[in-house]
Amino acid sequence: MTADSEIEIKEAFERAQKGHNNKAKLVASLKNRYNKLEDKTVFHEEFVHYLKYAMIVYTREPTVENVIEFVAKFATSFQTPPKREEEAMQQEQQEEEEEEEEEEEEEEEEEDHPFLSFIFNFLLESHKANSHAVRFRACQLINKLLGSMAENAQIDDDLFDQIHQAMLVRVTDKFPNVRIQAALAMTRLQQPSDPDCPTINAYMVILENDSNAEVRRAVLSCIALCSRTLPRVLKRTRDIKDNVRKLAYQVLADKVHIKALTIAQRVTLLQQGLRDTSDTVRDVVCSRLLPAWLLHLEDDVIELFHRLDVENCTQTAQDVLRAIFKSTPTNELIQNRVELDNRKLIPEDSLSCENVLYWRALCEFIKAKGDEGDEMLEQVLPDAATYADYLYGYLKAVPVLSEEQRADFNQLELVMTKEFISQQLIHLTGCLDTNEEGGRKRVLAVLQEMLALPQTPASLVSLLTEKLLALIPDDQRRIQTVAEIISDVREPIAEEIQPMDENMRRRQQVQLAEVKVRILEAKQALEECITAQEFSRAAELKDSITELENHRNQIIQEIADSNQSADKEICTEKNDPETLLRCLTMCAELLKQMNIKTRVGPTISALMSSLILPSVANAHPAIRNMAVVCLGTCSLHSKELAKTHVVLLLQIAQLDEVRIRISALQAIIDQLLLFGFQLFSETVATQTAPPSHSPDRQEEDSPLPEEKGDVPEETAQSILLMLSEFLDSEVSDLRIETAEGLAKLMYTGRISSAKILSRLVLLWYNPVTEDDTRLRHCLGVFFQLYARKSRAHQEVVEECFLPTLRTLMNAPATSPLAEVDVSNVVELLVELTRPSGLIKPSANTEEVCVHDYLAVRMCGEMLKDPTAPEVRLYAKTLSHLELSTDETVRKDLLTLLQQISQVVKDRVCRRALEKMIDQLVDSKKQAELLNASALQPLDVNADEIATEDLSKSAKRAKRGQRKASTAKGGRKPNRRAESSEESDGENVPESVPVVRPSRRAKTSALEKTKLDLNPLIDQEANVS
Repeated sequence: MTADSEIEIKEAFERAQKGHNNKAKLVASLKNRYNKLEDKTVFHEEFVHYLKYAMIVYTREPTVENVIEFVAKFATSFQTPPKREEEAMQQEQQEEEEEEEEEEEEEEEEEDHPFLSFIFNFLLESHKANSHAVRFRACQLINKLLGSMAENAQIDDDLFDQIHQAMLVRVTDKFPNVRIQAALAMTRLQQPSDPDCPTINAYMVILENDSNAEVRRAVLSCIALCSRTLPRVLKRTRDIKDNVRKLAYQVLADKVHIKALTIAQRVTLLQQGLRDTSDTVRDVVCSRLLPAWLLHLEDDVIELFHRLDVENCTQTAQDVLRAIFKSTPTNELIQNRVELDNRKLIPEDSLSCENVLYWRALCEFIKAKGDEGDEMLEQVLPDAATYADYLYGYLKAVPVLSEEQRADFNQLELVMTKEFISQQLIHLTGCLDTNEEGGRKRVLAVLQEMLALPQTPASLVSLLTEKLLALIPDDQRRIQTVAEIISDVREPIAEEIQPMDENMRRRQQVQLAEVKVRILEAKQALEECITAQEFSRAAELKDSITELENHRNQIIQEIADSNQSADKEICTEKNDPETLLRCLTMCAELLKQMNIKTRVGPTISALMSSLILPSVANAHPAIRNMAVVCLGTCSLHSKELAKTHVVLLLQIAQLDEVRIRISALQAIIDQLLLFGFQLFSETVATQTAPPSHSPDRQEEDSPLPEEKGDVPEETAQSILLMLSEFLDSEVSDLRIETAEGLAKLMYTGRISSAKILSRLVLLWYNPVTEDDTRLRHCLGVFFQLYARKSRAHQEVVEECFLPTLRTLMNAPATSPLAEVDVSNVVELLVELTRPSGLIKPSANTEEVCVHDYLAVRMCGEMLKDPTAPEVRLYAKTLSHLELSTDETVRKDLLTLLQQISQVVKDRVCRRALEKMIDQLVDSKKQAELLNASALQPLDVNADEIATEDLSKSAKRAKRGQRKASTAKGGRKPNRRAESSEESDGENVPESVPVVRPSRRAKTSALEKTKLDLNPLIDQEANVS
């Protein structure tokens, strides 16, 4: 019976190795054999005996994986899941006797099969083995056993605790593959309702701290989502690895309802996902996350926007709509349009932030299709004249709040909503067909009138000006149009209303009435005298009537003059902050839209003298800031104007508020980029007072610009010194703008300074700037582009190498720079100066490269102080340099290394130096051998000793040199291929290769990787 069972188990394992065999039949036949046995112990021992052959194999061989899968299915086949009919019967029979309940409990206890318990106990004993392969297979089997059980399966509490504790230990294993399987094995051991669940706590620690991306991915795939774990999963959407970010978005799409996220979390997910640097991550957001959210909202995009804050994240909402439109068929785009009336307009009472943004994005998407979308655009947008009247009506209806009304939050929110809708409607004017003259003129008239109206909100002025200038192609017409609007806004024509004195008016009316009465009396007396023929008296009365009539006409003229003066039209200049800011905003937008080649004319000069320069000294910061922007932009159109006002900008950059200082700094950088340091004449140099500094500091931190000619050195130094001080500013925005400006100046060649570059490198590594994402990104891109552009730039990087390291090594313990990893900085600078990294490398391979000079510099530093701690770093760095093939340079370097090796006492340094010397000597011998017999075949392993070839294979020989120098480290680079796809190199078993294997040995090794367990099992059977 024992022999039959051994053969049966052996045959089962042999057949299980082959993928085409039906494992269910194998499980059934082996299970029948097991049920017939009375003594199960022998079966258990034999089964584990053959299982051990698979557990000692670490690589993911198909045969081994098939065996593991078979073992898991066989072990879990003994556990019979409870039937649903029996559970229903148990629920109906609620009044059973206690004895029957105890019998059912005993039957349930008997369901824990002894073979399954035996396998679990064996694996729990094996998880502490010294072999990482055994630990890996033990965790893998536990994972598969638990995963193969039914959803409502139950295990003993003690066994549960043992598995739990064992896997908690294994998730901290040295090898990533072991950690992966341990994390997967704990999937069903989670208790999300328990706030102190150790499994979830371990998962959260792994997500935060595990260095292996595949381990983090494994935890993401199995972690239970709850209020505690959701923030950790969201944080993985910003993981450094693309595949981790991708899986995080997939998990959120599949397992998290949109209502479980806050508005800020939704916006952040979409913003980062749609702008991710990886195409795969963006595809997952577009194809998985957005459809999942829309499915929860019944495919209603407007409802999705209600779940977002479209007013504060307009760009993100537009990105979402573009992603949705791209995946939507063209015919459905028109069908899913917003609710438009017969005029192809949204009724004003139905306008909302969500539907107007959707309307705008749809029109812009269709217009971007070009001629193909013209017909479609006509279905969703009216003609230009109709839309202009629609826009005019809505903009005039936007209320203007008083100071008291602004205190009411509800009214303020309503006005802000209307302003947002107005912005989107103004943006839509860019989609109108303005080729027709009448429609274009109507749109221009509406935009001009809205800019001139004082009740137009200030937030719309810049956008209105931008759209207005877009419709006017000629710069001179643009200048004239904006100047007229500014004149109308600042000097409006108004009727002078002078209140009349009521007493004066009444007195004039009384006098007029008296005169009229006296005239009537005189005329009556005249008639009486004529009747009585008193002609002398009649002549006197006639003269008095004439005087009275003249007096009456004089009074009437006075009354008329007083009425005309009350309705007189006058032009008064307005200097209130709102008006000035409105005019400056239009001026800034005009200068921004003008061609850089358009020179400053009389109109711009008049605006400069009457509006911009007086506003620079205004008491309101917003007006001063906009005036500085206008001044800086206008100076770009005239070098003479820039020379005149650059001193003013320098003073503002040092003395005013932060926002205004940044605007002045941006203007100075732009002028330096356009005109260079020749902008500063001797007059400017005498007017500019350099900041006060100690002589030592000024001597250290005053890099010279590249253009020297007629440029005053003191002025250039003072400006660069000011910018260098801004790099140490506590204000983050000022520091970022300065670093970005210096990077632009260096990249364009306006300045060439190793000291400035060293400051930027230190700023990039400084822990203080860790949260400055924009600064880190800007400098990270700049270093790569700058160093790869030309050899001259690499020489600047090489020149800043030693000063940067000295600053880091001499940094006091209280300085943030003391936390910087110096070796990482060295790796960066060496990589930046690598000759092969140039975009256009030199065709002359014999040319002395930058790494040659860098090697000589480091050798000189080691000779200065052989006992310094940085000598070890220099010695290690030497082996990573790409040296030229110039024999003179190599000979000099060899001499230096030999001198250094005699004075250096540190063993690690001497070992590194000896390797470098051997490489130089061997490369010299190889070069002589190749020159002597070019046709003689070489040994296939010669590149292990050689350090370089003479022409095309210089880079390959360099890699061979590194392999030879690190052969004693105990790891083969090609062992990486044997590890699992789930690891990234940390789980490679250690080995000690002495000689590189030959090609025949490699072929044999590849054949052995197709592992078959049959020979091992046969050999063991023969021995037994």
